[in-house]
Amino acid sequence: MKRVPITPKLSLYPKELHPLFEGADVYDSSCSREARVILIDKDGGYYLKSAPKGSLQREADMTRYFHQKGLATEVLCYLCAEQDYLLTARVPGEDCTHEDYLAQPERLCDLLATRLRALHETDPGGCPVPNHTQQYLATVHRNYAEGHYDQSLFPDNWGYTSAEDAYRVVKERAHLLKCDTLLHGDYCLPNIMLTDWQFSGFIDVGNGGVGDRHVDLFWGTWTLNFNLKTDRYRDRFLDAYGRDVIEPGMMDLIAACEVFG
Repeated sequence: MKRVPITPKLSLYPKELHPLFEGADVYDSSCSREARVILIDKDGGYYLKSAPKGSLQREADMTRYFHQKGLATEVLCYLCAEQDYLLTARVPGEDCTHEDYLAQPERLCDLLATRLRALHETDPGGCPVPNHTQQYLATVHRNYAEGHYDQSLFPDNWGYTSAEDAYRVVKERAHLLKCDTLLHGDYCLPNIMLTDWQFSGFIDVGNGGVGDRHVDLFWGTWTLNFNLKTDRYRDRFLDAYGRDVIEPGMMDLIAACEVFG
């Protein structure tokens, strides 16, 4: 996880958060242009995320829900002002992109798969996002209509030759997507925290909800390819997860959806 020392400008943050910075070392841990994440290193550590107004409500709700399940950290504060601010307690350990974990790819692959299967067997009752699939497809249709199409992140064997090619698959097969499984929504190595190979918690669960398991499975295979620079662990991951609940062709459908962001 990136940690770049910074001197924060307190004027960028609501006054009620200013006491957190007193006597603390602060680091920038941002990994996207959509949100800024800083680590406030005191009292065990805090992460403070800021993003456009209203954009962190779902993440706050899902993090609280995952915390109730023992799967994520505690939400300490959510503020919606000129921007959104989400304050959480630091999860112990390091994420799965740490060199110690990447150095044992087979063990990491198996852990990633079995941890995901355990998540998917968690009772999704009371989830604040009860129909992830509906929202997921709404995003696909909207982005297709607006001309957003990007296959650059995906391995060649998930690729589609054009937006029309991918969208045809979506139109023909979207009805196959289920809504019966608790999802992380962005199941990638940086979002899984470990302490000496023991699961500590999930982070960045703002895309989670009750949806189709193949969304997480797709991102699980993608992250192994991206972070390990090889696709050789795809079959091992699916075997370790359990092919008894993996439906043929569904990963291709998810790929067709994901090129529309």
